[in-house]
Amino acid sequence: MSTGNLLGKKLLLATDGSEEAELATRAAIELAEGTGSELHVVYVEPLPGFMKNDAGTPSYDRQLYKIIEGEGRETLRKLDWSVKAAGGSVAEAHLRMGAVAEEIVACADELEVDLIIVGSRRLRGIKRALAGSVSESVFRHARCPVMVVRPKDKPPSPRGGRPRVRRVLSQNLGQASHALAQQ
Repeated sequence: MSTGNLLGKKLLLATDGSEEAELATRAAIELAEGTGSELHVVYVEPLPGFMKNDAGTPSYDRQLYKIIEGEGRETLRKLDWSVKAAGGSVAEAHLRMGAVAEEIVACADELEVDLIIVGSRRLRGIKRALAGSVSESVFRHARCPVMVVRPKDKPPSPRGGRPRVRRVLSQNLGQASHALAQQ
């Protein structure tokens, strides 16, 4: 069994163009090429809080929504181009609007991807409390494996050791590799 069979044939790169997302982009390109998988790219344009009502459904001015959606399409076009400029091949680019982590997971479910690849900003303290961690939320809610990419120069979590996300993913891949070796 090859690595391509182990990881599947569809990868989803969730990106926002940040430095951390650029690292995830390079990792996704290498992984897609190395496994022969198709690479999908998703960009989520967050909607301002005032554009949602209490039930969680959009409640907005249609003109303002179209402006935000246009900005999202332009950002997605640039991100798609940056993947191609880095030598990658994009099967399809997807624009989503709303809560970032929720939309990434929903897109992954709809596409039935085998692996989600995201960058991690490693926010700490009050920034993390206010903004939350998109990569952590995606990891907790996704139905498929999630690969979180972070810069080498960023230290691991302040609790010591490796972050939980990396440890779980490496355990899953280690178990799968061990099972393959026994066949």
